[in-house]
Amino acid sequence: MPATDVVIAGAGPNGLMLACELRLAGVRPIVLERLTERSGEPRANGLVGQVVPLLHRRGLYEPLTGQSAPAPTPRYIFGAFPLDLSQLPVNPLYLLPIQQYELEKALEERALSLGVEIRRGHEVAGFTQGESVQVTIEGPQGPYTVDAQFLVGADGGRSTVRKLAGIDFPGVTWDKVLSYTVDVSVPDDLVDPASGGLRVDGVGTVAPFQHFRTETGLFVWAPFPNAPRRIAVSERSEAGFPDDVAPTLDEVRTSIRRVLGVDVPIDAPPGPGPHQLRRVTGGNTRIAERFRDGRVLLVGDAAHVHSAIGGPGLNLGLQDAANLAWKLAAEVRGWAPAGLLDTYDAERQPISRRVVMHTQAQGVLTGPGPEITALRELFGELLGYQDVRQHLADLLSGADLRYGDDPHPLVGRWAPDLASEAVAQAYRAARPVLVDLTADGSVVAAAEPWRDRVDAVATTEDLDATALLIRPDGYVAWASSEAQPDTADLEKALQSWFGAPVTTVAG
Repeated sequence: MPATDVVIAGAGPNGLMLACELRLAGVRPIVLERLTERSGEPRANGLVGQVVPLLHRRGLYEPLTGQSAPAPTPRYIFGAFPLDLSQLPVNPLYLLPIQQYELEKALEERALSLGVEIRRGHEVAGFTQGESVQVTIEGPQGPYTVDAQFLVGADGGRSTVRKLAGIDFPGVTWDKVLSYTVDVSVPDDLVDPASGGLRVDGVGTVAPFQHFRTETGLFVWAPFPNAPRRIAVSERSEAGFPDDVAPTLDEVRTSIRRVLGVDVPIDAPPGPGPHQLRRVTGGNTRIAERFRDGRVLLVGDAAHVHSAIGGPGLNLGLQDAANLAWKLAAEVRGWAPAGLLDTYDAERQPISRRVVMHTQAQGVLTGPGPEITALRELFGELLGYQDVRQHLADLLSGADLRYGDDPHPLVGRWAPDLASEAVAQAYRAARPVLVDLTADGSVVAAAEPWRDRVDAVATTEDLDATALLIRPDGYVAWASSEAQPDTADLEKALQSWFGAPVTTVAG
């Protein structure tokens, strides 16, 4: 028997989320992180999409925000266009503004409270796999080996695990984009008290948290509450900077002048920080050839990298983790039906390609040049149609995600919100749940042979369904709208997703 169930390389949000999900499922993960302490470097600024209700279902939303439940945002952006979502029949787009280091802190605290072992200053140096995977780890006291059932690379775009597994990372690299992200102070009289926008002489008021495009680049003003104000600026540039040469505020001032055509008086923010002053030259759009190689799997940036425009990265990566965790747990605990773990790659690859598609499209729409201006004029006309805005909201949130092609309209979709406290408890525990909505609650009994891994709840809800089988990652595995659902069909779905039923030998 291997010494541990799963080794996770990387203690970023995706690795920590995976560790929490595995531990809830009764699996013992070890998380390795090469950094000796949690990074305070500002990176992602928040979460966008279905991952927000996912965190709510795990009981994490309220501790992170102080609010009881998320609400859809009435406004967002796409390709530097303001996106008005306030009149949509169904608005699926949720936001959770939070700095990445705060999210990592919360996930690490949750992981530790669940008994996850996190080894800082340790990183994967090699592995071999057969009946298990033997992971060679470089630690503070030298190399050592851990025998595990599975190894997961959550170690970023330059993933060591992916490289050691020999998994190709095809895609494109561009080197003519220069971007800066910097925490700043600006004179208070430049901040519009009503809108929070930034007043720029000769330009007007730049709305907060919107992409302001010019013929030469892109500018963003982001006055985060309870945090330093932030500016991002990007432009096409042939300039190259050695990786070991730190950016300066003067570089940022010069870039802003080229993009806006005027100077913006910025200075370093007060206080000790950490404050962001980051330069990125070029970028990558890549998707791993496969997300699984035997007992080795990839999540998050180790599996896919793309432009950060629109903020889809953590929505994609954290849902990778939720999708993989319960399937991996099923393998470790011995009840996984044949082929279940392969559905991780089959389900998440297409979603990754879709995110790459829309981030590349937004990159074109925000680019410089008169031909892009003409394209934007046409695209702006299209945004006048509600169906177009609905389509973009579904795309950005991931609400258009559907696993499989079952004829029932709810199957493969994110499960609708339910009022039942018993369902909420099952969600918090990351367990599958059968929801019986029939008049007599008779469907519950069908799940009894799976009682060790599936919760069954009878409740009353106003839905176009009489029964739902919901996976631990929040998506519907089976549904019926018949007054008396076909329990034989339900049992087939239970076995297909959650393995063989429990058998009891009479004494």
